[in-house]
This record gives sequence, C-alpha cells and structure tokens, in this order.
Amino acid sequence: MKNIQKLSVAALAAMSFASLAGETVLWPSDETEMKAQQDSRISVLPDGSMGVVTGIRASWPGMRMDFKAGEKDLSAYGRIVIAVSNTTAKACSVNLSVKGVTHQGQSPGGSVSLGPFQAGELRVDLRNMPWTLDAPLAIDGMRGFPSAQGGTTFDIRRTHSFHIFFNQKGEPGGFSVSRVAVSGEGVPPKVLSARTFLPFVDRFGQFRHDEWPGKVHDEDELRKTRTDEDAWLAAHGESPIPACDKFGGWAGGPQLKATGFFRTEKVDGKWWLVDPEGRLFFSHGVDCVRIGNETGIGFREKYFEWVPERSDPVFGRFLYQVTWPQAHGFYKDPAHLPYKAFSFGKANAVRKYGPDWYDFTKARAHDRIRAWGLNTIANWSDPAIYGLRRTPYTANFGTRGPVIEGSSGWWGKLRDPYAPAFVENARKSAAAEAARTGADPWCIGWFVDNELSWGNDNRDLARAVLRSPAEQPAKLAFRRQLEKKYGAVEKLNAAWGSSYPSWEGFLAATNAVDETKAGSDLEELHRGVVAQYFRTIRDAIKAVAPNRLYLGTRIAWGANVIYEESARYCDVVSVNIYSRRPVRDLPVGAVDKPMINGEFHFGALDRGMFHTGLVGTRDQDERAQCYRDFLNACLDHPRFVGTHWFQWQDQALTGRGDGENYQIGFVTVTDTPYPELVQAARDIGSTMYARRYGKQGK
Repeated sequence: MKNIQKLSVAALAAMSFASLAGETVLWPSDETEMKAQQDSRISVLPDGSMGVVTGIRASWPGMRMDFKAGEKDLSAYGRIVIAVSNTTAKACSVNLSVKGVTHQGQSPGGSVSLGPFQAGELRVDLRNMPWTLDAPLAIDGMRGFPSAQGGTTFDIRRTHSFHIFFNQKGEPGGFSVSRVAVSGEGVPPKVLSARTFLPFVDRFGQFRHDEWPGKVHDEDELRKTRTDEDAWLAAHGESPIPACDKFGGWAGGPQLKATGFFRTEKVDGKWWLVDPEGRLFFSHGVDCVRIGNETGIGFREKYFEWVPERSDPVFGRFLYQVTWPQAHGFYKDPAHLPYKAFSFGKANAVRKYGPDWYDFTKARAHDRIRAWGLNTIANWSDPAIYGLRRTPYTANFGTRGPVIEGSSGWWGKLRDPYAPAFVENARKSAAAEAARTGADPWCIGWFVDNELSWGNDNRDLARAVLRSPAEQPAKLAFRRQLEKKYGAVEKLNAAWGSSYPSWEGFLAATNAVDETKAGSDLEELHRGVVAQYFRTIRDAIKAVAPNRLYLGTRIAWGANVIYEESARYCDVVSVNIYSRRPVRDLPVGAVDKPMINGEFHFGALDRGMFHTGLVGTRDQDERAQCYRDFLNACLDHPRFVGTHWFQWQDQALTGRGDGENYQIGFVTVTDTPYPELVQAARDIGSTMYARRYGKQGK
C-alpha cells in the first residue's frame, strides 16, 4: 500500500512537544517512511497515526520505518521512544527490532505490553552495552560484547530501519504508531582501552574490567557465598507454596481423582495439571537444571587470564575437545574444528563445595527449588538431578530419520514424518524413555523435539516437499494423496495449471507451482505433514506409556495449522514464548487443550554480562518484576498449566558454541542465586494457586 505522509494537527502537536522534551522525531518526518511488513496492511488513521492490521500467515507481521537515505547515524542518541496504541479489544505486546545496513551482533530491541485499546510507549536503549572500547578490537564467538561502535555490538552509526511488529499468536491483530523519536537519554557507556582489554575474563569466568554487587574476587569470597546461602536456606527451607503436597501440588485445594500419574483436567473453566495424589498442580519450573555451560577456549585463548592445562589434577577434567560444528556462530566454521571448551561453572563448584561438589549441587538444586517456590525441574536438565525423585520433572527425547530435503530453518531441516525410519525411530525412542521414566510418578510428561522449522506460512512444508527429490517419502505420500483425489495426472494439471507428463513426472519435478490455482491443495498437503508428525509420536508414546503426558514439541513459530494439529494429538500444547507476556493461544476452532510454556526469560546488563537474552530489561529489579508479570499472566490464562524459565545458570560470558552469552540464569557462573529473581519466584509461589483457582481451597 502506498504510504500517505499527511500530518494531522495532533501529529504536529506531538512533534512540537517532543522537541521541547529534547527528542528528535524520526517519524513523521521527511527522512523516513512507513512500509507494511509481510501479511500486514497499513494506513493513516484520522488522528494522523499510522495503523496496521495484521493477518495470520506471517510470523512477525507489523510495519517498518525505513530511512529514505538508506541509513542514519544514531550514535549521538541513547534512547528510542515510540508512541504506540493497541487498536483491538485484546491485550497484545508490540515489539521493536532495530536493523542495520548489515546484520551484526546484538541489535537494540524491546517490547511493550498493552491492554485492549490502550496507548503506551515502547522505550528502548540504543546503547545496549554498558561498555565501549576506544578503538576497534576483533572479538569472536559472542552474541554480545563491548566494541568501538557506539558502545554496542550493533553499529548504530549505520542504522537502516526500525521493525515494529507482533509475534504471531494465531489471530489477526492491529496497532498504531503516532510518533517515533530518539533522545540523548540513557546511561553513557564506560570507555575501556582496547589496548589493555585482553584478557577480559578472570579465573572465575567473570568480566575483569568492572565491578557489581555479587562479583567474586577470590576463593574466600566464593566460599562465603556458600555459607551465606546455607544460612538463608536454613531460614527459608520450607516452600512458600501454601498447603502444598510432596509434589508441590495444592493440598489446600479440591481433592480430585488420584491416578498415581500426572494428568490434565478442566476445572471451573480453567485447565490444570493434576498431580499423582489428585491435587491441582501448576508447573512453576526452570530449564537446564545443571552445573556447566562450557565455553569455547580454542582459537580464543587470549580472552582468558587463566585456563587450566589438561594435566591439572583438579580442573583439567573440565576441559573438553569438541569435534562437531555448531549450527551457528564462530564454531560453525570447519577451520575451527576441533576446538577446546572449558566449564568455569564446574570449576567454581569445585572451589565452592569441594571434591563432592557434584553430589552436593544435585541435592542443593532440590533444596533451592523448594525454597524458591518452584515445583518443576524442566527440559534439558541433568537426569542425575531429577533422578533423585524429590521434585516433579519433564523429560524429553528427539526424533531421527531422513529430512525433507527441500525444507530449511534456523535449527535445520524438518524430519520427514512419512519416512519408515522416522516412524521406527519414534517407537524405539519412546520405548527407551519409557524404560527410564515411563513408570515414575514424579515425571510430568515428555517433550519431543524442540522449536522445529515449520516454515513461514500454512503452505511452506508442501513447497519444501515439492522441491525435494522423487524418492522423498513425503513426496511419495503426496503422490498417493493427489492420485486418490484426482485419479489421472491430467486432472491434476487442469486444476493446478501444471504440465506433468505422468505421476512419475510429478515426482521428478522440483519447480514451484501456481499457488493461485494449487493453493488449497498445498494447504491440505502441508497440514498432512504436520498431522503425520504429531500422530506418529503420539501413537509411539501411548503404545509404551499410556499414562504419560505427551507435552508436544515446544512451538516457537509457525502458522495456525501447527497449533491446531498439536492440539489434536498432544495432551498438552507446548510453546516457547520470548515476550513480556504469554502472547500465544490456540486458534479459534482448535481442539480445546491445555498449554504449557516451555521457555521464557528476561536479562539485564547490570551484573557484568554482555547480553540480556531475547527480552532485555533495565536492571535486576525490572527483570524480577517482568518475571512476576509474566507468571501472573499465565496464571490468569485459562489454558496455561505451567511455565518454565530458561535457564538455571547464566550462559558463559564468552558464549556457548553458537555464541549465546545471555544473562538469563537464576544463578551466576559462581553458582550464586540472583536474590531479586529468587524473591520474585517466591512471591509467585506463595499466591499462584489461590490466584489461579480464584477462590479459597476446600
């Protein structure tokens, strides 16, 4: 749609006010223009703001503000302020991502949550790094790190556009933007010398060049964090969850049927998990409960002031030789294989807890979880920890088999669910997990796979199959389905406007088809791939563990059909939501099923880390408040039966293999809890059952 840059009286007044407030207005102005994102329509509203109406096909619909000159230097500014309004009767989160001429590092971004028809401001710090270097310095393998580019790993001197968008939640939406401005506000970064910056990691895995509350300087301080926590746990060891049973369920609530396993039930219009003793259960949990988070040392030795030799009798065992390429980041390059990795987290655990550190930290994890008001050890956790059977847990297994060759995605190609090897592997994997956890009453259920690549809309998997070679099992299945529907290939050609000489010619072809004619068939075929995936795994699980909950595949993106077919075959639909609110729900008309959020987090850069993670906050206090807000929103939602924080311990300062180096832990690299986040979790635990149930227990 052609954009109309006509300014209303209200818009001109907003510009005047902004100038008085020391802001520079970027839109509306002559140097920028708004454009619609995919599956979105924009138009100027009567008050002069730019409105957008979004569809359901694209993952991130919305609008984009482009600089007409192609780029703009924003290094003189510290903050972005966007005046936005929710134009619908449903709550939403509006997000911002700042894009450069070339993608690099951690780009500024953020979000704002808005109630129905509510106006607000989306405020984002342009200087998303507390430190800047006084000269360029090559640093590799991290999503966030100090640089000479305006105090950020993103070069704000060459800003190209602002993307203002929704995370797709399966229904049309809308919002408006009345003003986009930048100001000189924000804390200026500390300037560090590039000449003396290396090494920048101390022997504890911390940043060397700054101070913050809780930083450890020597072994005595590290050991003191243990004794301090010992005293805290002695005083707060009982769960803050009122009247909870041994599983962390609500013994003060109604008594439901006890089956000896976790199950689901809808009570007074809200879905719940029900624990083995028949008590209502909301899964308040955390992922990756383990000590570790190794980081790549190889080809980056100069970053570290200390790394042990492999012969070191105490710490040498925490050096690892990694021989496989990462999906993304510095270590995806075959030239960097093999590489050394080291776990500062495990080294610190030895220093802090002594030679029995592993057994000690396993038991302490359960003590902490109970004291913090949590009740679930969630995905990717150490089996030796949840195997102590003191806290409910989720398990997971992955699928194997040939991929759909024509598919693509962030984590790789989708497995072909029509392949006999996929079906057989699903059976074997389910049987193996059943032997481990199938009869365990402490196991809530099983996730299978994670954040799969379902494509960008409700036809993409069909396109991928059509691009695949003739022997692709899914393509053979497509032939069977289309031959059953059309009979002769000539009838398919008439419907699609294609020219396949035979059904064998259909299999051999890899060209795109006319979607104005074939679109409905592509949608049906796409749905068939999704259904085959979920149905195959459901059947495999129920054959060996009929009482075990199938928790789905932790959907991070995908069109409505993914949620619909997951709801058809899973006991619980799992999603991973990185936003300030749980903004996803099942589409209208989907089978009514409970949902569980498998991942969310918030991070801040006030404690020596280089990256906030996927949802940034100003400091630890705001981080804790975002936790409360997110949990309370899940508790108020009729479908959500739990939500799991990602993750237990901060990622390594210098990044895991794919470069993620997020401040997202309940504990630091020195295994010290963040008190603000712990208190937020305790606050939620103390009220979650009464809040969700909505009345006093029976």
